[in-house]
Amino acid sequence: MSLVLDAAAQDLLFREARTANTFTDEPVTDEQVQAIYDLVKYGPTSMNQSPLRVVLVRSPEARERLVQHMAEGNQKKTATAPLVAILAADNEFHEELPQLFPHFPQAKDAVFADRAVREQNAALNAALQAAYFIVGVRAAGLAAGPMTGLDFAGVQKEFLDDDHTPLMVVNIGKPGEDAWFPRSPRLAYDDVVTTV
Repeated sequence: MSLVLDAAAQDLLFREARTANTFTDEPVTDEQVQAIYDLVKYGPTSMNQSPLRVVLVRSPEARERLVQHMAEGNQKKTATAPLVAILAADNEFHEELPQLFPHFPQAKDAVFADRAVREQNAALNAALQAAYFIVGVRAAGLAAGPMTGLDFAGVQKEFLDDDHTPLMVVNIGKPGEDAWFPRSPRLAYDDVVTTV
């Protein structure tokens, strides 16, 4: 059985898409980011929690503050990407549930009163949304450079608060010269899928 999505779109989103390590200086506009969000917000999360929060790092001062918290190998590409996004999980996402999950408005207190339960759910569901965000960046014709090589506590202290947990930093833009490392291998279907 073939996929419904045409081959060019499959290539754009998956087969030809890779983590970009260099970018051109062409800007990424607020309109592009809005279009990405307006697409990926429809990706499913448990009970429509939607805990992903995005901090766009644009100013040179904010960029400097972020670069100092990146692993050495990620500093240059973060310093030179046209746009950098800090993707974080909102551990107080439950405050939005009466609006986002209206057929069970009691979920806010009945399911998510405990902070540890919220943090676990926020981490999982925001990670799902982070994956959607990366695919959305690709759908916009841009390249994404997601990274977890960073000082998470430092990024949280510098850009977030105690209710938001950083998940990753994503460099965004048009791929530059020598943007790609060679494609790494993938596991075969039979190595991943088991039928019982």
